Amino acid sequence: MGYQFVHLESFCRKGDGKGRSTSFVLAEARRDPKASVHVANPAPPVVVFGVGVAEVEALHDAAADAARTVPKTGKPRKLRQDHKTLHTVVASHPYTMEEVRADPAKQAEVEVWEKRTIGWLRSQYGRDLKSVIRHEDESHYHIHAYVVPTDDPEMRALRHHPGVVAKRAVMAAGLSDGENTKAQSKRGDREYKAAMRTWQNSYHGLVGIPCGLARLGPRRRNLPRGEWQRETAQAKALQAALDRAAAVKEKIETHIVAKKAEVETLVSTATSEAARLRAEADAATEAAEAAHDAAVREQRKAKSMMGRVREEAARVRAASARLQRLPTLLRTAFDGFRKSRVAAHVRAAIAEEMERLREQASSAARRADAADSRASAAESLRMKAEDRARTLDTALTETAAQRDAVRREVQRLRPPEQKPSPGPGFDMRPMPERR
Repeated sequence: MGYQFVHLESFCRKGDGKGRSTSFVLAEARRDPKASVHVANPAPPVVVFGVGVAEVEALHDAAADAARTVPKTGKPRKLRQDHKTLHTVVASHPYTMEEVRADPAKQAEVEVWEKRTIGWLRSQYGRDLKSVIRHEDESHYHIHAYVVPTDDPEMRALRHHPGVVAKRAVMAAGLSDGENTKAQSKRGDREYKAAMRTWQNSYHGLVGIPCGLARLGPRRRNLPRGEWQRETAQAKALQAALDRAAAVKEKIETHIVAKKAEVETLVSTATSEAARLRAEADAATEAAEAAHDAAVREQRKAKSMMGRVREEAARVRAASARLQRLPTLLRTAFDGFRKSRVAAHVRAAIAEEMERLREQASSAARRADAADSRASAAESLRMKAEDRARTLDTALTETAAQRDAVRREVQRLRPPEQKPSPGPGFDMRPMPERR
C-alpha cells in the first residue's frame, strides 16, 4: 500500500504562467481535444457527485459575470480577470487503473476510498462543492473536485484555500513588537505551511488511515527502502485493525438491531395483550354499567307505581269525603240556583242600560264628527276669503302705483302754458286756478 495524495489549487479567468485559466481547466476535465494532448486515449469523465463539467462551467461563468467587488471607494465593480473564482482539489489513489480493473478486491478498496474522499470534500466545502468526477484514462485511479463559491457576492475562491487564509490573517493583523515586514511575511509563510499540514492531516485522519494509506511517501522523507516497507506494513496493519474494528462494530450494530427488533416484538406482544385485557375490562365495565342502569330503571318504575297507588288512594278518600258531604252540597246548589235566577234578571237590566248608554255615546260621537266637519269647512272658507282679500289689496296697491306713475309721466310730457302779458290797468294778481 502506498501513501495518500491530495492537492488543491485555485484558478482565475485569466491564464496563469502555464496558460491555465478556468475555461482551460474545465475543458481539460471534459477532455476537449485542445486541452487533452497529454492523454493518449482521452475518455469522457465519470460524474460521481453533483453535476457535470458543462453545468459547472455554466454556473461559474454566470456567477462570475454577476459578482462584484466593493473597493474602498464604495462603488461596486466587476471582477478582475485575475480574480480567483474556481477552486479545485485532486485526490489520487496509489493503485493503477490496470490493478483496479484486474483485481476485484482492489476495486472494492478504491470504491471505499472514493466514497470517503467525497464525504471529506463535502465536509470541507459544503454547498460550494458542485461536482466530483473520475478520470479513468490516466495511469492512477484519481478524482477531481470543483468548488464554485456561488453564495459569495465577491466569488472569492481563495477563502477555501487554508494556507492563503492563514497567511492573510497574519498580514492583516499587522506587525508584532520589534517585527518588520520581512519577518511578518516569514511568519505568514509558517502559518501557511501549518494550515496546509492541518488540511493534509484532516484528510489522512478521515480517509488515509481507514484506507491504509501513509501520510507521506519515502522520497519526501528520505526513508530507506526497508523502513518504508515497515511503515507500509504498519499502515496495512492499521487498516486491517480498522477493518476488524469496523467488522466488530457491524456485528455489534447487527446484534443491537436484532435485540432491538426482539424488544420491539416483546413490546408489541405486551401492547397487544394489554389492549386485549383492556378491551375485556371495558366490556365487563360496560356490562356492569348496563346492569346498573337496568336496576335503576326498575327502581324508578317501582317508585312510579307506588306514587300512582298513593294518588289513587287519595282520590278514593276524596271521593268518599265528597259522598259524605253530598246532602250539604245539594242544599247549597239549590240555594245557589235561586240566587242565580235573581242575578240573571239584574244582569239583563244592566245589559239593556249599557246598550242604551252605548247608543247615546255613539250618537254624540257622530254629532261631534259632523260639527268638526262643518268647522273645518268654515275655516277653509275663511282662509279662502282672507287670501282673496289679500290678493285684491295687492292688486289695488299695484293699480294705484301704476296710476301715479302714469300721472307723473303725463305731467312730464305736457307742454308748459304761456302766460299772457298783462295790459295797463290790469291787476297783476294771478287768477284763481280752475278746478
